[in-house]
Amino acid sequence: MPESGLKPQVSGHAVSHPVPAKILVVDDDLRNLVAVEEILRGPGIEIVKADCGEAALRQVLKHDFAVILLDVQMPRLDGYDVAGLIRNRPRSSRVPILFLTAFNKDDMHVFRGYSAGAVDYVFKPIEPLILKSKVDIFVDLYRKTEEIRRQGEEERRLLMENLRVRSEKLMTEQALRRREEHQSIVLESLPIALYTASVQEDHRQLHFTNESIERITGFSPQDFLEKPDFWISRLHPDDRDRVLVQLQELTAQGTVTLEYRWTCADGSERFFLDQTMLMHDDDGRPREFFGMWFDVTERKQMEQNLLHASKLEAVGRLTGGIAHDFNNMLSVVIGNLDLLQRSIKGNAKAETRVRMALEGAQRCADLTHRLLAFSRRQPLQVSIIDVGALMPGLLELMRRTLGERINVSLQLEDGIHPIEVDRAQLEAALLNLAVNARDAMPEGGDLSIAVGTQVLEEGKVDHPGEFIVISVQDTGTGMPPEVLQRVFEPFFTTKESGKGTGLGLSMVYGFVQQSHGHVEIDSAPDEGTAIRIFLPRAHGKVVSLNDRQANDAAPFGAGQTVLVVEDNPAVRQVAITTLRSLGFTVIEAETGDEAAALLRENDRVRLVLSDVRMPGGLSGIDLARIIKSEKPAIQVLLTTGYVDSDETIEDVDILYKPYRATDLAEKIQSLLDKPQPLAKNIIPMRAAASV
Repeated sequence: MPESGLKPQVSGHAVSHPVPAKILVVDDDLRNLVAVEEILRGPGIEIVKADCGEAALRQVLKHDFAVILLDVQMPRLDGYDVAGLIRNRPRSSRVPILFLTAFNKDDMHVFRGYSAGAVDYVFKPIEPLILKSKVDIFVDLYRKTEEIRRQGEEERRLLMENLRVRSEKLMTEQALRRREEHQSIVLESLPIALYTASVQEDHRQLHFTNESIERITGFSPQDFLEKPDFWISRLHPDDRDRVLVQLQELTAQGTVTLEYRWTCADGSERFFLDQTMLMHDDDGRPREFFGMWFDVTERKQMEQNLLHASKLEAVGRLTGGIAHDFNNMLSVVIGNLDLLQRSIKGNAKAETRVRMALEGAQRCADLTHRLLAFSRRQPLQVSIIDVGALMPGLLELMRRTLGERINVSLQLEDGIHPIEVDRAQLEAALLNLAVNARDAMPEGGDLSIAVGTQVLEEGKVDHPGEFIVISVQDTGTGMPPEVLQRVFEPFFTTKESGKGTGLGLSMVYGFVQQSHGHVEIDSAPDEGTAIRIFLPRAHGKVVSLNDRQANDAAPFGAGQTVLVVEDNPAVRQVAITTLRSLGFTVIEAETGDEAAALLRENDRVRLVLSDVRMPGGLSGIDLARIIKSEKPAIQVLLTTGYVDSDETIEDVDILYKPYRATDLAEKIQSLLDKPQPLAKNIIPMRAAASV
């Protein structure tokens, strides 16, 4: 289960406690409020309860919440209305909302919930583990964000204190006959830029008192005095209105702290912390403004990197937490559909329905696999594929997906070499790019896909050589430079709320990087977008899925004994039935300990098919290590729906759940075709014990 909050850190004798986090629970049933409070209670967590929508809105006006749990069905104001009002308030617009519901589980209501601003659903009756896992992730993200904010405030406080000290020093020097020469020597040594400005004149015509400003911005102090609007003309447009409003409060408040983006002489935009203070003469009358510029670009970049890392960690933890159970359930569905498909041969209508069900279940499996691979919690399942053979079928799928208003064309060079990639990930990446292109062409347009060959030199990729380049180009609205430089950031999206996750292009970029490739993008407003994916050429034999499925259709077990080790009864039963249909004799065990005992008593076992994660003293990895050490003649095939980052599996064959019957048959056939070892052979393995 994900940990809640930040771990306390010891510094000297002081111990920092977790950042307090408030959770708002809204339900018109008092029993539900009490139950949720019991589930979520923990250190540093304050549960605020509301029994109706109006009470919830009053609480939102009073407090800042880490996450809001909102019942859908309530009198007067239902959950959708409350969520919409919360989202319309700027201060609470980014608070994550989880809907709780026992009735509105159909797609239409779920879509309405996401449109209203929900980030997730929890269905009643509530599963405590699932609810706490989801809430802990948002609480953890809130605490990390709050910690960043507090660190920023502390830094600004220190800078203000530094400004005050330096201001007092400057006043002292001015009182001592304004020793200009000594003052300039002192100021030249400072890593910051200090300035003064007149109270009567435009106080944004800055008189910099040292040359540090030229080192920071590339402009000399004189450049700031030549044009009255020089400073404001280089302010970032998105920051200008906010900064000017803050400056209007300067005379009344006496001090103001500004943070904004400013364009330097080389065209780069940097973040500056601008502290300005109103100075008084000996009689208390306003004399001049004194200020300091401090370049905080690196700090802002570190904050963004930390925020992105926290988001990726949240995705990985959420996906990994459900992947094992979800893939087990999919294994049961896909396995039984495979078996059903064999038993209804000749019934065209039933075969069509089973095939459609299989395709839907496989898409669910592919989605989980892509999320796990994106968060680096499952390796890619690579094979050598023929791009030329893949593209025509994928093109038809794109045409059906994109609609008639998008004209899709394919240009394929002759003699394209194969590539070694994860087929499902490649198809998903190209489909992602096509859907993004469609969204950029709301009135319709042309989508051109080209496949060719190009040699990349050292510098663009780690291993230069011949690459297959797949280009996806549209005639859409294009992107401005500030959007273009952020398109591969996780969770960055320009689409409306509920219409984009910000993960599509990030997943494309992650897939290409994991495949040792390279990606380029060109775009300009009103000129469309072109994305080029470079994947290294492969030199092996192309794997044909049709040939593989045809070869695996006939039974080949010949009565050989297989031991199936799986703690989930439904998954175990599907595996047993599939193996028996392939002609094997099957014995079964629920745990690794039970399997080890069976192997000591049974000398007929030829292969062990075992899950990785099981209860008891022995995991599947431990069992494989024992078999390879004590009975090397027995082949071992491990299956898992999720590999934890703490697990390392080497020198052992593995089949990822959910798998097709043909996948299982092919893997077993390749293992049984291996030559038998002549003597005991210990194969090195590294693995941590499974949880």
